[in-house]
Amino acid sequence: MSLSTTVAGIQARKMAETEEINFTAGEKADKVSGLVTLPKGARALLVLAHGAGAGMRHKFMEQVAEKLADRGVATLRYQFPYMEKGIKRPDSEAVLTDCVRAAVATAKKLFDALPVFAGGKSMGGRMTSLAAAKAPLDAVRGLIYFGFPLHAAGKPSADRGHHLSEIQLPMLFLQGSRDALADLKLLKPLCTRLGKRAELFVVDGGDHSFHLLKSSGRSDDQALDDAAQKIASWMSQVLG
Repeated sequence: MSLSTTVAGIQARKMAETEEINFTAGEKADKVSGLVTLPKGARALLVLAHGAGAGMRHKFMEQVAEKLADRGVATLRYQFPYMEKGIKRPDSEAVLTDCVRAAVATAKKLFDALPVFAGGKSMGGRMTSLAAAKAPLDAVRGLIYFGFPLHAAGKPSADRGHHLSEIQLPMLFLQGSRDALADLKLLKPLCTRLGKRAELFVVDGGDHSFHLLKSSGRSDDQALDDAAQKIASWMSQVLG
């Protein structure tokens, strides 16, 4: 798919599957790949970054893209440079945030008719927030975090959330109540301090990836359904 592709052109082909793209990520001109899932009649697009240990093709990322597509939300999943190269250690914060910005710019070039949101899973969400705190992400209407990593496991702290006060966009936090990387006793007050800009949606019984215990009586698929429905309704509120 080339950067000259328009949302109207893709929809005219009645595209139902996911298509791969490539773009340049940041000043070092690293080439990275992305996956676009565009449902017919899409009304918004989410630029979605992966977590530290798994790339854009991870089951969680695929399921999120599928469930959002069912609700009229397109997605652009993409690789960070280290993941594209098959390296385990994440790139520096500067490289990661440059890649976030490049992915957002690519989304706008491809789909200038759609309102754009940005976010990601765990580290991907945090890097998106750091990029937005440093300088506005062009045309992005809101940020969505799937399991915001507020602190390391077993080391409760809200220090990783200090920069969020610099962001002037609406933010949606999707967080499992059993998330070892975000103590709700710390995250809830943080969201309260952010005021109307932030909304917290708790996946009751979910861990960092919204996995539920069998004793909950609910499935992981149901948890993702609830999260996707929340995202779709929240986007509608943001867009008015």
